Amino acid sequence: MFELFILMMERVGLIILLAFLLVNVTYFKRTLLSRETIPSKIRLVVIFGLFAIISNFTGIEITDNQIIPSHVLTYLSSDASIANTRTLVISVSGLIGGPFVGGMVGLIAGIHRVIQGAGTGIFYIPASLVVGIVSGILGKRLAKDYQFPKATQAAMVGIVMEVIQMLFILFFSGSLKDGVMLVRFIALPMILLNSVGTFIFLSILTTTLKQEEQAKAVQTHDVLELAAETLPYFREGLNEHSCQKVARIIQHYTKVSAISMTDNHQILAHVGAGDDHHIPELEVITELSKEVLRTGQMTIAHSKTEVGCSHPDCPLQAAIVIPLLSHQKIVGTLKMYFTDPTHLTHVEEQLAEGLGTIFSSQIELGEAELQSKLLKEAEIKSLQAQVNPHFFFNAINTISALMRKDSENARRLLLQLSTYFRGNLQGAVQTTIPLEQELDQVRAYLSLEQARFPDRYQVDFDIEAGTEGYYVPPYAIQVLVENTIRHAFGNRKTNNHVKVVVRKIERNLIMDVWDNGIGIPEDRRVLLGREPVKSEKGTGTALENLSRRIENLYGGDGKFQIENRPTGGSHARLAIPIRDPR
Repeated sequence: MFELFILMMERVGLIILLAFLLVNVTYFKRTLLSRETIPSKIRLVVIFGLFAIISNFTGIEITDNQIIPSHVLTYLSSDASIANTRTLVISVSGLIGGPFVGGMVGLIAGIHRVIQGAGTGIFYIPASLVVGIVSGILGKRLAKDYQFPKATQAAMVGIVMEVIQMLFILFFSGSLKDGVMLVRFIALPMILLNSVGTFIFLSILTTTLKQEEQAKAVQTHDVLELAAETLPYFREGLNEHSCQKVARIIQHYTKVSAISMTDNHQILAHVGAGDDHHIPELEVITELSKEVLRTGQMTIAHSKTEVGCSHPDCPLQAAIVIPLLSHQKIVGTLKMYFTDPTHLTHVEEQLAEGLGTIFSSQIELGEAELQSKLLKEAEIKSLQAQVNPHFFFNAINTISALMRKDSENARRLLLQLSTYFRGNLQGAVQTTIPLEQELDQVRAYLSLEQARFPDRYQVDFDIEAGTEGYYVPPYAIQVLVENTIRHAFGNRKTNNHVKVVVRKIERNLIMDVWDNGIGIPEDRRVLLGREPVKSEKGTGTALENLSRRIENLYGGDGKFQIENRPTGGSHARLAIPIRDPR
């Protein structure tokens, strides 16, 4: 038995080595993260099915309770048995991929074992199938928040699966006497080592993925700081000065070999390796960049040939090229270059994609501001004045604080922040927008505020069906809700309720915002919407600008009013005529 124990340790070590190599392969990690999809399940079946076949081939042949020396078991005699890591592989596949993956891997492993034994040991097929399905069910029950079972739990599952396998061997391998003798000889080494192997396999898997998640959290924090630092330059638009500053900031945070930025025709900035021939004011010189400008799709090059630089001594060996968009049109590219292709990993790809989205939004913001200056329209200036200059940085700080403890929630809030600022951009250049878009803007704002102050506010929406497509002035509801959140409740931290109601009455769209706050002093209430009112938490002009926009757009047909409720709190109402979009 001791000799079998040592030999089994070698086999388990082989599987653990394969596992370690596998979890460091980007393709496999992507498959794990999307393991609920059908294509990923099929890939997992193929991968673990190969592992199971390897386990059969590297098993230890046993005849009459004697170990038969061999290296690769391609054939077993009818009276021989095999001790291997097949059950370990099947159990792990079920724990990771669920009942379908576990069952299919078990089926593959069982069929191969029967073929290996020249048609004997048919019971291994149902035994392996049961092990795969049961481990998959247990894996589903033990996994939480789309993660994997704990390593200790996996080890217990491994023990149970080996016990199931031993029961099948006991009752179906021949006479009961032969079954007892075989189980007595192989049970302890196989149960102990395969459960330990399952423990180590899941430990390697969860540790590797956790380290990558932590790296992403740190990287996301850096990205948020990067976004804050680049925002002032992107507001200038895409030009040589702004892009040079932005490229230096990006390289500082990302540590890539070189950063390059272009517009649709020429290089605007290049910082790092290759700056002797990637010179600003020259035309775009790499075929890779030309392809991205043509297609608008992020492209990755893993070799110098794919980069496509015509300079013979160019040191750039790999690249990620991200299109920069403004209002769905390509305005330029951001390029991250590497002198060592191995430094281009899945993390860098995700970073590049995220930066492209953020920078595109910032470019749109810059273009909107430029348009505002050129048009010199008081209406647009009033809208821009409503954007709280501290809101962006408060949101960044909130998301940064969530990165290490709740990365999924931080990701959701980052998307909400993008929605919020995209709404600001559209509001700065459009006279009216669909009500649905305005409500998305409000919900994005509330998500960010409620992340900063959990459970402080309860906001309910009552939107009449069919009104979502009607057009309203940008910020129509946003200003009312934000004003309520900031002023209605004082320092009260609980029992703060806001209700947004939208109704169509005849040919008018009525938008009401109710709260149960402290109310508005009468001397201030009569001034709201008519003139700026001194405020400690804002400019004091939000409601005046809103009222003026309603008047400019609809004349006497639009109404804005605000009043105190007899039961406490206040009520603001906007009434606008339903018109065709402008």
